[in-house]
Amino acid sequence: MVDEFHSVVVAGVARELPLMEIKPGVKIAILNILGDYEFVNAASAELAQLLADRDIDVLVTAEAKSIPLAHALSSEMRLPYVVLRKTHKPYMGDALQSETLSITTGQPQTLFLDAKDRRLVAGRRIVIVDDVISTGSTLQGMRLIMDKAGANVVAEAAIFTEGDRAQWHDIVALGHLPVWVENQT
Repeated sequence: MVDEFHSVVVAGVARELPLMEIKPGVKIAILNILGDYEFVNAASAELAQLLADRDIDVLVTAEAKSIPLAHALSSEMRLPYVVLRKTHKPYMGDALQSETLSITTGQPQTLFLDAKDRRLVAGRRIVIVDDVISTGSTLQGMRLIMDKAGANVVAEAAIFTEGDRAQWHDIVALGHLPVWVENQT
């Protein structure tokens, strides 16, 4: 049972994010936008405004929690979007791949760009979209695949950055989430 929360407000929409211990003495706020159309629509409208001056062809995200954000942002900006998958399926053809490490699971994950979407991003200006950028591992994996595909990353956007803010000076974000570390004395 979760009994600790962190309050956030994005574009006038408030949410209470449960705190989860990811390792002894370290907690993060969990943002789960799946099914939260009000929050997703508000966040995508705000991000669209912040990205409006960029010359963008395609949005790219990783499966799964940020898919609703990419879809809403796609509708808002009238741009196609691509989802990097976490498993390879036969229909994906000659897929590109890269490995990343998830902060929430602590496990390595492989991201795949299928052949159809590979053609869509090649030579195009793309924005990488995520719900929360924390360690940067998923972001790095997405960047690596975009480099392999010959895409030009023109921006990286998220609802929130998390952790050491100094690492995220180039991210287009709507807010920042702290990491809670208990004093170990």
